[in-house]
Amino acid sequence: MLTTAEILKKVRALEIRSKKLTSDLFTGEYHSAFKGKGMSFKEVREYAAGDDIRFIDWNVSARFGHPFSKIFEEERELTVMLLVDISASSLFGTMHGTKRDIITEIAAVLSFSAVNNADKIGVIFYSDIVEAYIPPKKGKQHALFIVRELLSKEPKGKGTQLAKALQFFNNMTRQKSIAFVLSDFLDANYEDALRIAGRKHDVVGIKLYDPMDQRLPDAGLMQVRDAESDRRKWVDTSNEYVRYRYEQEFFHVTKYSTDAFKKAGSDLLHIRTDEDYVKVLQKFFISRNR
Repeated sequence: MLTTAEILKKVRALEIRSKKLTSDLFTGEYHSAFKGKGMSFKEVREYAAGDDIRFIDWNVSARFGHPFSKIFEEERELTVMLLVDISASSLFGTMHGTKRDIITEIAAVLSFSAVNNADKIGVIFYSDIVEAYIPPKKGKQHALFIVRELLSKEPKGKGTQLAKALQFFNNMTRQKSIAFVLSDFLDANYEDALRIAGRKHDVVGIKLYDPMDQRLPDAGLMQVRDAESDRRKWVDTSNEYVRYRYEQEFFHVTKYSTDAFKKAGSDLLHIRTDEDYVKVLQKFFISRNR
């Protein structure tokens, strides 16, 4: 458990890092990645060279005998929601930090990116229950409050049930939002709730995984503990078949999350704990702009 002084020190460090990333790397990229997702109809005017032919109003054009275009107005203010997995499995990590540490950093960067663009940002913390809800608001003080909560929130539940967080999110807001789901997705039975969310909102999954989530080291007999169920068992990691089955289970869980996001029409990013998440996010924002 971090002391108040340690939390404040970490908040300050995350604020400085996030501000640098937001200004150096995500200037415009974060916002333009999602522009046009919230568009409202403004008016119809005569077609002009360069207008997108997809927006020709065929009914009006037929009535007047020449083409007219629908003009849309970008809804400047976006609402960003972070669905943050704080279950016990997120505390695992063998590289530069735990999955929870990196989830916290990414969530801080997204929070400051949102407030820098005058957007609202809110958070749903979840495990196998909805742990806490921070309603979306604007402003630097609100972003700092979110970062403090990211650093200090202790879960009451141990398991993971993304479906409950998505159901809460679906019921909580009628306004179209951009939702980032930050988790290791060691979970199942969330595809229906994800599909419902994907119909109404722009949902982006960010899957964090540790190299050892995928591969067991060849280290002989080892006692392992499931962080969420607390079950312990002895595993012979020198057995090639045991290591193979462990890796196949990782691919099975990964395929489930990949398929669920694809069916929902949503994006899923995969970030390993020893990778540079900044490059992955940047690449994603740029690909969305195209």
